[in-house]
Amino acid sequence: MEKLSGKDKELIRGSWESLGKNKVPHGVIMFSRLFELDPALLSLFNYNTNCGSTQDCLSSPEFLDHVTKVRSLSHKCIYRGNELVNTINLYLASQVMLVIDAAVNHLDDLHSLEDFLLNLGRKHQAVGVSTQSFAVVGESLLYMLQCSLGQAYTAALSQAWLNMYSIVVAAMSRGWAKNGEDKAD
Repeated sequence: MEKLSGKDKELIRGSWESLGKNKVPHGVIMFSRLFELDPALLSLFNYNTNCGSTQDCLSSPEFLDHVTKVRSLSHKCIYRGNELVNTINLYLASQVMLVIDAAVNHLDDLHSLEDFLLNLGRKHQAVGVSTQSFAVVGESLLYMLQCSLGQAYTAALSQAWLNMYSIVVAAMSRGWAKNGEDKAD
């Protein structure tokens, strides 16, 4: 597993310091962008609620349950006037944000997340997520960072996050491929 430079780690930690305290709205921005970039991904969320549109899916109780795990301690209304953020402010923080949080908290030893990330890749392969979708998630991550950090979002910061995300995706992709091999046996 690759390693990050000291500068990359510093940039990632510094930017995550504020974002990591309020994961839910940032996760919503990321998923909104993900569905905007690849609306076909909505079909992976087969819930009782009709997920015919991004808004339908994002407001679905089943989707909110999928993207949430730990209680958010603070709330900031990202979408002014949008009831969605107000609806989820008492929900739990996004799963994807927890993976990001875990990676940020293990920047000095990303290798310790290897088994977790391999398993996550297997799970995504099992539900029909393609490895090409990982790139769209990465683009959505960078979009969320840009929206959330504003002028603090720089080219160097973007590259640092991309470097970390590439390491995470490489491990998930190995798990994804391994799961496919196991199914073929």
